[in-house]
Amino acid sequence: MEILDQITRHYNYVITIFLMIAGVYIVVAKSNMIKTLIGLSIFQASVYLLYLSPGKIIGGTPPIIGEGYEVYSNPLPHVLILTAIVVGVATLAVGLALVVRIHEAFGSIEEDEVLRELEHE
Repeated sequence: MEILDQITRHYNYVITIFLMIAGVYIVVAKSNMIKTLIGLSIFQASVYLLYLSPGKIIGGTPPIIGEGYEVYSNPLPHVLILTAIVVGVATLAVGLALVVRIHEAFGSIEEDEVLRELEHE
């Protein structure tokens, strides 16, 4: 019961580990470029969750000084993750644009077929 109690108290880390493993598996196992980008996005979301999990202090308030408040939450991790989300969306858009151009040039988005096409040139 001790292990189950630990898992239920830290469920966010269990979800993070699951998302990391799923993202890495999709990147490694799939040769489709769109699926690879989706796997990278899932892995990226797990990193966001990993970084935000310890950022919230239970019972903490926003860092606005006032009477009766002694425990404050740090907003910096949340701000950094917002910036990372914007960069991640832009990177995903560039990746999808590259996949579109590769499909136009080679007629496929499968890595193996594109490599075979490049070898024949």
